[in-house]
Amino acid sequence: MSADKKRVQFRAPDRLIDRTDALATVLGEDRTDILVTALREYLQDATHDDALTQEIAAAYYDDEISYDQLKSLVGAEEAANLRVLKQQLNEDFADDIAEQ
Repeated sequence: MSADKKRVQFRAPDRLIDRTDALATVLGEDRTDILVTALREYLQDATHDDALTQEIAAAYYDDEISYDQLKSLVGAEEAANLRVLKQQLNEDFADDIAEQ
């Protein structure tokens, strides 16, 4: 994991934070470790969902997210495949426009 860290602040329901604190106590960790682990696992699971992967790809094709962001979400191999497909789609679009 990268040593670079960014401070974030968010609001969460009291009950959720109370449960997080209780688990942190049981595991001998702090709240931040529990939240980071939960977020990491959520992102990993979410990006293996086909429907979400399609939304991520669409955001990349529409230039809403960068290639680096794409790669961080879907992994290097899938990102490379999507970049090739985007290039092909752009070339096909240019060819279609040229033929009209």
